[in-house]
Amino acid sequence: MGKFRKDDGKEVPAINTSALPDIVFMLLFFFMVSTTMKEVTLKVKMTIPGATEVKKLEKKSLVSYIYIGEPQRQFAKMFGTEPRIQLNDAFANVSDIADYIEAERAKRDEAEVPLMTTSLKVDENTKMGIVTDVKQELRRVSALKINYSTKKVVKE
Repeated sequence: MGKFRKDDGKEVPAINTSALPDIVFMLLFFFMVSTTMKEVTLKVKMTIPGATEVKKLEKKSLVSYIYIGEPQRQFAKMFGTEPRIQLNDAFANVSDIADYIEAERAKRDEAEVPLMTTSLKVDENTKMGIVTDVKQELRRVSALKINYSTKKVVKE
């Protein structure tokens, strides 16, 4: 008969960690590619109103945003508490919208200009007077595709 014996002196082999840097860099690359950067720092208070009939925009790269709302607390001393217009990262007047739209059109390819949409992100407590002024200025510069940003309200 053969002799069976237990080898208590053997150790568990070490785990091979040579592939670990590859995995870490692959995860890092994935998160760098899939993460979007914040485009605009909001300087106005924004409570988006709700809507029941909502349609998602197809090409978000062709959308220019105009924010309208009351300035946030740190800007209230300088700009007051009346609703203000924000274009990119700066407060603006209605007369600045034409330059903003022209700059947005200049960024795009000539074939994409007719497909551009101007999205109004308006605080739900803002009066319609300033919104009407913005719409009139957009009409004057032939930016006729206007979208109101809302959040979807679920019917109960």
